[in-house]
Amino acid sequence: MAQVPSPGSIIVADWHLCKDSKEYFTKILHKKRRKQFGLLESPMMSPIAAVDTVQYKIFLSGKSGVGKTSVVARLAGVNIPSMHYETIGIETTIVYWPVKIKDSGRVLFFRLQLWDCGENALRRFDHMLPSCKEEVDAVLLLFSFTDLTSFEELPNQISKWTGPSPDRLVKVVVGTKFDLFMHCDVAEREVRAFRATWGLPLLRVGGEVSDGLGDVAPLLNCLCENLWHQDCLRARAERDQAQTETTDTYL
Repeated sequence: MAQVPSPGSIIVADWHLCKDSKEYFTKILHKKRRKQFGLLESPMMSPIAAVDTVQYKIFLSGKSGVGKTSVVARLAGVNIPSMHYETIGIETTIVYWPVKIKDSGRVLFFRLQLWDCGENALRRFDHMLPSCKEEVDAVLLLFSFTDLTSFEELPNQISKWTGPSPDRLVKVVVGTKFDLFMHCDVAEREVRAFRATWGLPLLRVGGEVSDGLGDVAPLLNCLCENLWHQDCLRARAERDQAQTETTDTYL
């Protein structure tokens, strides 16, 4: 199983609350609301404060009705649909999120391309799931606290995203509708048992949304931290392999 970093060990936690982050977060805001970025758009920084951008493809996995489209809307800072509807085909959304690396103090813009595909579309069209899996960097595995079967299906979801190189793919579990206490079907002891068995990050989101960044910061920070951690591990492995090959050449 892939190594999961402890929260806040790689990036500065709650950096959006720090004074030195203001010039970066204002680039993803407009009139105190999140800007919407198209495929060819990006935050505009001054040449003096130029920031590198790292790009990742994220797929949202989960049964129909767990709230995949709502989670995408939450992360992108747009209004959450008031009524549930099945996503037709594949919808992609671009989210930018600035992050400060803890050790170096380096600031990066994470460009996250979120892929949302309806469950019925995945079943009907064989080409859609391979398209979603192609060059994917992370998967958000969703379940609803109001739907026990969606929680029980998590092991099957995980197995679908375990391939020849399972350590390459970042997996984050997201429990939706956490604020609907009266309708909760998933007990906290079951959540603890799942985390102990699988060792994956597990975050909770509710239905209520504010205009602040605090709504999305825990999930986006967790996702970015795990993505950067995987990139660092991969770069280290490639460097070690290159050194080994160089040593073997001279022997």
